[in-house]
Amino acid sequence: MEMLIVIAIVAVLISVAVPVLSSQLERSREAVDLANVRSAYAQVSTEALLGNTDITVTVKLKQKQAGWQSVDPVNIGGIIHSKNEGDTNNWKGNAAPGGSCEVSYNEAYGVVLTWNGTAAPVKPSYPFDTKHTEFFGEVLYKTEFWTRGDMNNNPNFEFDSRCPDSSYIRQIEAVLKSMDNSLLQQKDCTWAFLGDGRELKEAKRYLFWTSLNTNEVGAGKQIPVLIQTSDGNYYVSETTTGERTKKGGTHDGETYIAVSDHLNYNQYKAVLKAGKKYFTLEEAYKAYVVALADQKYDAVRAPQTSAP
Repeated sequence: MEMLIVIAIVAVLISVAVPVLSSQLERSREAVDLANVRSAYAQVSTEALLGNTDITVTVKLKQKQAGWQSVDPVNIGGIIHSKNEGDTNNWKGNAAPGGSCEVSYNEAYGVVLTWNGTAAPVKPSYPFDTKHTEFFGEVLYKTEFWTRGDMNNNPNFEFDSRCPDSSYIRQIEAVLKSMDNSLLQQKDCTWAFLGDGRELKEAKRYLFWTSLNTNEVGAGKQIPVLIQTSDGNYYVSETTTGERTKKGGTHDGETYIAVSDHLNYNQYKAVLKAGKKYFTLEEAYKAYVVALADQKYDAVRAPQTSAP
């Protein structure tokens, strides 16, 4: 008799616990879906800010039930939608098991969330041609001043694209014309070749890039940067912009804002160490876009008037 009572109690407990556990699992899956869609929202919003309004990011959903069991209304980046609400300008369809959320951008309405029952593959989109990656061998090392050996005795060169009337920048841009829509040719971006020009010092050369117009950002501001090292690796890290004064030429005495303050070799290494390493330009750029969307960069994004 006692055994039957125990079995009955266990059966009751199981009948109560299983639905509760199932509900909690579904809530966990929905929380993951919402986090992933919010991340995609941030990426698309940032890309749109940079002028790439054609980007589409598709998130495959993990939830097993249609709609939302854990929250009502749902709020994703300020797009608020209730269960009983139909389609809006920014919300199309409903979440479904095995479905997806396509996050896109509409010039008139902003970010649009399109939910459907068939998960679609993610199709990365980049505002530049990703085939152009050899910025040292195909650009810097092909300039006249480099092939002439002008940097052979320079332990810490700096060629910043914001330097006005720079003969070095003119030569680099002339070589860049052989590329069509490379990373360094994005509108309003800022880049700089930096490092040691002496022989056998290739490991101490770097390319810093940001989509931000540093002249509009101002000096002493922290900004995200995408870095390529001369060995072909990539990093996404952070620098502090620095003010420079042009010496000589028609712009003598004019100030400009460089992508980074003056750095020595140990400081270059510190910047790399503080960031994260990537092996392709595509991976690094996606990480850069996510970094740029961080709220701590709101102030430096605000002055930007055009896209890279």
